[in-house]
Amino acid sequence: MKKIMLAFIALMMIATVSQAQIREIPKVVEETFANQYQGASNIEFRDQLVRVDVHFELEGESMIASYSNKGVWKETQKAWDFDKLPDEVKDGFEKSKYADRQVKETVVLYLPGGSEQYRILARKK
Repeated sequence: MKKIMLAFIALMMIATVSQAQIREIPKVVEETFANQYQGASNIEFRDQLVRVDVHFELEGESMIASYSNKGVWKETQKAWDFDKLPDEVKDGFEKSKYADRQVKETVVLYLPGGSEQYRILARKK
């Protein structure tokens, strides 16, 4: 009886996961993205259940835009070079307790309202 119950639970979990992966991307997300990034190429929509991430290229740059399931734009990420960061951001990092770490990745986040944020991934040397 235990084996049957475990098999049933496993089957239900597999069915739930497969259902989540075959859901269609909401049309409103596709439309919002198309209006926002008209020159985009190599577009790939990825359903994250609570949001949709769109991986694409724009003017030779790889980017990821995130939208709610209702098509509301949340943010866009773009890989960035540490040397291209504003002087204030570089200066702040170099004065921080993480200054002795090696910068592995830098990302610029474009947010609603026209604001930008920067993420720096730094690892111990």
